[in-house]
Amino acid sequence: MYYIAGLTTNLPSSTQTVEGLAVFTTFRYFQYVLSRIRVIAPVANAEAGSVRTTPTSLIGKFISSPIPGIPIFALPVTYILCVTFNRFTQPAWMQRMSLPNSYFKHETEIGLRVAACAATFVLIRFTGRAMTHLGNQWHAIGRREKPRVVQTGPYAVVRHPSYTSVLIQMLLFTVMSWSYAPLVGLGITASAFAVKMPIEEDLIMQDSAVAAEYRAYMRRVPARVIPFLW
Repeated sequence: MYYIAGLTTNLPSSTQTVEGLAVFTTFRYFQYVLSRIRVIAPVANAEAGSVRTTPTSLIGKFISSPIPGIPIFALPVTYILCVTFNRFTQPAWMQRMSLPNSYFKHETEIGLRVAACAATFVLIRFTGRAMTHLGNQWHAIGRREKPRVVQTGPYAVVRHPSYTSVLIQMLLFTVMSWSYAPLVGLGITASAFAVKMPIEEDLIMQDSAVAAEYRAYMRRVPARVIPFLW
């Protein structure tokens, strides 16, 4: 509660302001990604044909299903809904999973959370570039009728930049929400990607039309997600 010119008013606190910014930033990231997929998917089907080859093994079918992707969306959606309907304040059960405050002053925490929000908008541009360069080869996992090895833009640095974007977003969301919970989702998602990427690349290598080119691409760009590390 604040007193301005003798009047009593309820203005949002700095924490509420940051929660609102984190909600908006998180919503904007997923709104952007989903809108791009909605545009690019029909174009990919029209230009490069449908996905003709998908994983056949049990683990391949599971990893290509929507189930491993649940942590990517479940935690942010829960955060957006709960914080918004709680007047941009984290509910008590959510605050119990907060990152420790003993190492940072309140102002430092606010600064870090705002910086994570700003970095997310930079990440949106990176994600957009990756999807633009991928173009008509976009797919969840599989091989299209007219395959093409994408080697430009972010794909000249890592072979799976879309996965890089997802992992970075989950790390930034950890700071934006100031919570341990996204780290659990990050671990699950990283493990799913670690299983999924070899399966996806094996499908590409089975196509004689692009196998040699992709093999050369793998030698030139050894990193799958993080340069020099993974």
